Amino acid sequence: MLVDRRCPYPPLEPMQPLFEHRLRLAGYRTRALELEGDGPPLLLLHGYSDSADTWRIMLDRLARAGRRAVALDLPGFGTCDPLRDGEPILAQLDEFIDAARAEFAPNGSAVLCGNSLGGCAALRQAERDGTDLAGVVAVAPAGLEMARWFSIIQRDGVLRRLLAAPVPIPDRVVRGAVSEIYRRLAFRNPKQIDPLVTRAFASHFDGRATTARMLDTGRRLLPELAESLDPEKINCPVLLVWGSDDVMVYQAGADRVLKAAPAARLVTIENCGHCPQIEAPDRLAELLLDFPASLQPA
Repeated sequence: MLVDRRCPYPPLEPMQPLFEHRLRLAGYRTRALELEGDGPPLLLLHGYSDSADTWRIMLDRLARAGRRAVALDLPGFGTCDPLRDGEPILAQLDEFIDAARAEFAPNGSAVLCGNSLGGCAALRQAERDGTDLAGVVAVAPAGLEMARWFSIIQRDGVLRRLLAAPVPIPDRVVRGAVSEIYRRLAFRNPKQIDPLVTRAFASHFDGRATTARMLDTGRRLLPELAESLDPEKINCPVLLVWGSDDVMVYQAGADRVLKAAPAARLVTIENCGHCPQIEAPDRLAELLLDFPASLQPA
């Protein structure tokens, strides 16, 4: 197993099948956390400012079940190459995911599972004419209702003071601030989250420049997200998953998909925030392993 030394997660015994490696998709150099196993490949897509590391706990659960899965750093985030300037961000993600599907599921369909921005990107794939996807699991997807995550982050007083400070700020201070914001906003029960999780999230912020770039990406994304999805075009099985206490993306957006796609289903996970893959991994793994069979009529 290859270990990215920037990630503070230690190797875990159940994770031995995990293969961490670099590859190029649609021209972007990126990182994959890959599990061998059975079933249609599960392609795991993270959210805004996150990375493939958000799926490590989920990959542990999937490894125990012997399921094939791949988590990727998306363009502009984690260890992946930056987004191209002057081009729509969602179109770049579409191109990247097309290449990922060709790479990891060349002879058959895949299941896409995305959280937040990754959920929006996954739903965009479900709207393609003639898609051969086995299905999409969208976890608190952005783009159905105006997402609150960026306005909440941008208003944070600590972050604003750090970015405006007239003197250099040590990277560890920036990472500490980012970890605290993430812990407070992403989870229903922040005190129960392992510090390794928040450290892994913040490990890809190497200073104020990276933080400022993330905020700029968020500003570019907002107008795109407002017109990013057309649920009427969905033509594969879709499962929507939301934490009952998500304060970052409105669950009301699920109604648009449920009305437009009669076969779609919504599952709400109680006592959970924006990232069920971390806060409720056993329940989300159960849903993924039973999908799309769980959508078939009795």
